[in-house]
Amino acid sequence: MDNLSTLTLLESAGWRDYELLDSGDGLKLERFGPYTFIRPEVQAMWKRALSEKDWANAHATFQPTNEESGGHWVFNKKVPERWEMKYDLTSKARRSRVNSEDQIRFWAMTTPGRHLGVFPEVAPHWDFMTEAIHQAIRRLEGSQSSPIKVLNLFGYTGLASLAAVSAGAQVTHVDASKKSLSWARENQALSKLEDKPIRWILDDALKFVEREGRRHAVYDGIILDPPKFGRGPKGEVWEVYKSLPQLLEDCRAITSERPVFVIVTLYAVKASAIHISQVLQDMYKKIKGKIGYGELVTREKSAGRLLSQAVYARWQSE
Repeated sequence: MDNLSTLTLLESAGWRDYELLDSGDGLKLERFGPYTFIRPEVQAMWKRALSEKDWANAHATFQPTNEESGGHWVFNKKVPERWEMKYDLTSKARRSRVNSEDQIRFWAMTTPGRHLGVFPEVAPHWDFMTEAIHQAIRRLEGSQSSPIKVLNLFGYTGLASLAAVSAGAQVTHVDASKKSLSWARENQALSKLEDKPIRWILDDALKFVEREGRRHAVYDGIILDPPKFGRGPKGEVWEVYKSLPQLLEDCRAITSERPVFVIVTLYAVKASAIHISQVLQDMYKKIKGKIGYGELVTREKSAGRLLSQAVYARWQSE
């Protein structure tokens, strides 16, 4: 494999329902559909660009506390229990409308934590994987090969799963939260993708992948979006620095002979994108492919500043 590429900052081009309106003083002001929210953002060390009036007009503010959930929402205006949002998938294949939908739709809502059901900065991965899936399907056109199989670990509300399945893949979606799985199924229905092949699994990611290895199951695409810390449905403890190396090793064991992609995204950790990319390089050194790595960023509407949200590395077949 060639040397690693230079670090890349990824921004999404497909959002109309989300904007980072402004940031600064340890906070960010965002629009999710028609509603605006203030959330903590420790990396926003600069001063705000918009006026106090603009910030005061937000519908709700997340107030961090020492509560078990980490805080609570303070509402300044009425916000519905949930509301619909959408994302325009922007790959070349989708622009040519080849076997694909143009959008994924999903429900947003305020949760007991600071999240609203979507991590907008990860959208470039959705475009990347759908393009990769379409390219793989075209290569296999006319052959008797099995469908492209994608494993989405820590799948949350299912947006990556919906992007992959709408591109023509068969998806196995794994999450340890019953609520997240239910939410993901509702997003599948909202996107009118009920007839598409998604297998919904409530399980601990490590245990599931270990069992898949014993079953000799294989996947052509793997998405890993693990938390810094979490618990499985039976209380299994996940700590990213301790657990991720074993999970990556087990994922390599269930990777097909001709994989399409592997995506790893990490939030709120000290690990560098370079470190993750070197792990992938070592894992897939015997397969011809290329690695990209860098940061997922969002750009302010107010002053154009970039806010780094996560680090990532991804491997793609050549």
